[in-house]
Amino acid sequence: MNTVTFQGATLHLEGTLPKVGDKAPGFVLTANDLSEKTLADYAGKPLVIASVPSLDTPVCDLESKRFNEEAAKYDGKVQFLIVSCDLPFAQARWSEAANINNLQTLSDYKTVDFGKNYGVLIKELRLLARAVFVIDAAGVIAYEQLVPEITNQPNFAAVLEAVKKLA
Repeated sequence: MNTVTFQGATLHLEGTLPKVGDKAPGFVLTANDLSEKTLADYAGKPLVIASVPSLDTPVCDLESKRFNEEAAKYDGKVQFLIVSCDLPFAQARWSEAANINNLQTLSDYKTVDFGKNYGVLIKELRLLARAVFVIDAAGVIAYEQLVPEITNQPNFAAVLEAVKKLA
């Protein structure tokens, strides 16, 4: 079982983290309008999925805003998603307040399907660990990063280098 830390305390992750070269696992997530979204909805172009514990925390807020800025540079050629267990209503409020218009926030609150399938569900908290997955247009994991301490930001340079190779 994979682990991460939260302020130094060990937390356990459920599921199996997909590796580079693996077919991206499917998922069912909830959009802000309560519609269901699946991996198939994003087929055909590169996809960046960043999982975060909660948009209501400073680290997640900053990370998501940074990915929104980066997404703008690709003019829709690469899809960026932020996934958390926050309720869709909270995600919608946050997105509006933060002027998020280049990426989509999706919620894993119902079934934690994404969290389990991508190995980032924190067993003790029923939140998602901080991780980033870059999926190529064929649906294969091209890059994965599990952030060991969830209060830290991901390595943006490494993520963006992986995206640049696909865009």
